[in-house]
Order: sequence, then structure tokens, then C-alpha cells
Amino acid sequence: MQGSRFAFGPFVLDPGAGTLLRNDEPVAVGYRGLKLLAALVERPGEILGKAELMDAAWPGTAVEEGNLTVQIAQLRKLLGPAADGGEWISTVPRVGYRFTGAIQQLGGAKRKPLPLPDKPSIAVLPFVNLSNDPEQKSFADGLTEDLITDLSRSSGLFVIARNSTFAYKGKAMDVRGIAEELGVRYLLEGSARRAAGRVRISAQLVDAMSGEHLWAERFDRSLEDIFGVQDEVTDKIVEALLGRLRARSPPRNRPKNLEAYDLCVRARKLMDDSPQTAREAHLMLTRAVSLDPEYAEAYRWLAINHWMGWVHSGGPTESSRSTALELARKAVAIDPNDAGCRWVLAYLLAYDRSFAEADLEFTKAIELDPNEADAWAALSDITVLAGRVEEGLEHIRKAFRLNPFPPSWYYLALGQAHYAAGEYEAAVETLRRDETYRTSSRRFLAASLAQLGRLDEARAEVELFLVGNPHFTIRHWAATEPFRDAATLEHFVDGFRKAGLPE
Repeated sequence: MQGSRFAFGPFVLDPGAGTLLRNDEPVAVGYRGLKLLAALVERPGEILGKAELMDAAWPGTAVEEGNLTVQIAQLRKLLGPAADGGEWISTVPRVGYRFTGAIQQLGGAKRKPLPLPDKPSIAVLPFVNLSNDPEQKSFADGLTEDLITDLSRSSGLFVIARNSTFAYKGKAMDVRGIAEELGVRYLLEGSARRAAGRVRISAQLVDAMSGEHLWAERFDRSLEDIFGVQDEVTDKIVEALLGRLRARSPPRNRPKNLEAYDLCVRARKLMDDSPQTAREAHLMLTRAVSLDPEYAEAYRWLAINHWMGWVHSGGPTESSRSTALELARKAVAIDPNDAGCRWVLAYLLAYDRSFAEADLEFTKAIELDPNEADAWAALSDITVLAGRVEEGLEHIRKAFRLNPFPPSWYYLALGQAHYAAGEYEAAVETLRRDETYRTSSRRFLAASLAQLGRLDEARAEVELFLVGNPHFTIRHWAATEPFRDAATLEHFVDGFRKAGLPE
């Protein structure tokens, strides 16, 4: 799952890892320089215009052309002359720049295999949509996600989160390679076809170490029986991996309306994206709860939507926080056995400063589903702000192990924890990853840079952060975040002030 690396002369550039090596030794190149070099070497011999290069190094902001000139000059100095005595990067007057060296594209740096957990471990790969109608792909995705949720509720299993398994969707890889990257022994593969009120599902459980098929079955049922099929597949896998004498988890709340289910499946894919997709998700989820007023998961995602839909513009308003909390309470009331509903309620309760109730809900969520990676990541955020920084770091590490290819907000939580621990270099490395760099995490990146004394870089990040969050103030942030420890709060405020964020 790693991106390509590029070799030229004595150098190896790994854009994904953000490193440049010369004869296997790291070269001290800045973040902007790395972005420019990556843009150039990925298209060797092509002329890249100045505007395109500036967008690569300074995404989403306008900068003077002189900044590009300075960065190119610094790159040339770092790289030195090419083997023929010329320059690696040539200037095309009044147009842009071109990388002139010979490039060898290497495979991605092989991830070190993750150690296997001390319990049976499994990843559910995205089920293949065999329907002629491409619109049915959300149905296959929903089936995959539900199976992950159902399996993860078994305390005897270690189950990889959906975000990481969906990273393999549409990619051809051998099962052993996938299992090594995810750190699991077993993989579940399958396909689904939905048509004319019927559904046909095929599934097979594979031991990735031996290649042996432990179990395989095909189900041909009426569409109304889809959730019964999911339960049956889950039971078969648990039986294969853990044996027969296992108590079933309490049943989850299932939708009574399949249109509501489809809307919810489509909406939950849009939760971490832009304000525009947040609005699309809002419409879908509102329709879902109107079609099925007793569908707990739809209320849970609608609560998150009310919360996240305004984060892009600087943070939820008081009214949207109140609405989100009300919806989360309703979700738990409908289905108290859903760990997802529990941790969402816990998170919102913490922001409501109902800390004792929040702690109880987090505990209940993890009891219900110890594999719920999102719950561990959210708990890390709240724990760090409570001043229990080492505990918070442990929680976010556990979240990453359960979800090795996580959504962007995991990196924000990790970077925040690094900052709170005084690990500023680690925070900068985390918060400059492409996965999180364009999110609101820039405020923590700016604070980390400021604590390292890199004030020019910190102020540049503040400018970029304020473009997307023009109403941000330290005072409002400090008053609304769920801090329980004065020293931790003062540490963040100190970094923000040094970086130049507005009071």
C-alpha cells in the first residue's frame, strides 16, 4: 500500500514517507522542497508550469513567485551537479521547470509485517459487486461494513477496521501480502449480487499463512433476509475461528427499511470529506431517519454529521452541539448494544463537560466492541485533554493497530498527543502527512513548530490555517475544548501564542 519511490543518481526520493536519501543517508530537505522535488521527478522530462509547482508546494494559498525561485535554488544546492556536470532541474524561461535526470521508479518501501495478535485475527476484504447495476456497489460495501462490525463485537477476535480493508478495494494483491500488511492471519473474501428482490452472496474464509480455505458457502435468499444472512455468515466465521461454545453478542438494531439502509451506507462514506459532502450526507441521513424512525445507526451518523458539518468552518455552534448530543442520546436509547452509538455519545458528552457520564459511555463502548478503532481514537483525544497523555498515546496506538490505514482525523489525534507529550518533532512529522495536512490539524502543527523555535514556518502554517478557519481565536478554543487539566491547557495555549494565532 506504499506509494512509489524514485531513484536518480545517488538519490532515492520517497514522497509518501517524506524522505530523500543520498547513498542511503538522509538529506535535510524542507517540506516545500520535498513537495516540489516530488512533483518534478514524478513527471521527468515534462515542463511543469510555475503555477502548478506553487500549488504542489503551497496548496490552497497564494504565494509570491519569488518563493518558488528560492526553493528551486535551495534544491539545486542540495542535489549538487548531475553525473554529466549539468543540473538536475533545468529552467524553462518564462514557463517553469523540468527535471532532466534519468529516473528509475522503484516499488514502494515494503512495510514491515505487523506482528500477529495473541488471538485469532481477521480482515474482511470489500465484497465484489457482481450486479449489472453499478449503483448496487454501495450494497456490497454495506454488507462488508456490517460483517466487520458484527465480527468485531466478538471479544475473542482481533478485527481490522473498515477504513483499512477498503484501502484494497479494486486492487490485485495476494492474500499473504494483504495479511502481512494488516497484521492478520485470516481473510474473508466474497461477492454479492442483488437483483429483482433477491440477493446472492458468496463468502470464503482463508488462512493466509497456509492458503487453506477454512470455510466457504453461497447464500441465495430474498432481499428482506439480508440481515439474517449477515448473522449466519458471522456465526460461521466465529465458529470456524473460535469453536462452537461461544455466546453470541447481543443483537444489533437492524433497519426495517432497505432504502434507509442504502442511504445510511452511502452517507457514512462522506463523513470525513468536504463541507459539500457533509451537506450531501446530511440530506441522506435526514431522509433515512424519516423512512425508518427506529434506525439507531442513522441517528448516530446524523449526530456526527451535525458535529462535523461545522468543524470545517471553525467548530460546531452551540445549537449544532446540542442537536448532535440529542441525536446521539436517541441512537443509544434505540440500540444500547451498538458500540458506535455509545462512543459517539461519549465523545459529545465530553464536549458537554459531562465527564463522568462520558467516561462510562466510553467504557461501555469498548466492552461491547473491543475492536472499535474509532472509539479508541476518540478516547485518545479526550484522554489527552484530561492530562493523561501517556494513556492517550496508548489509545491512539491501539487505534492505529486496528486500523493501519486510517482516516485523516487519526493523524490529528496522534499529532495532538505528540504535542501534549512534548514530542514536537514527532508531531511535525505526523501533522505534515498528506492524510491530515489540509485539515484543522494545522493549528497543532503551527504550535509544534513554534515550540521548536521554527517561528517562520509556524507563522506560515497559521496563515494557511486561518484561511479555512477565519473566526478562530485561542480564547474560544480554550473555552470549548474538553480540558480537565490546567497544565495541559496552558501548554497548548502557549504553543498557539508563540505561533501567532489570534487571541
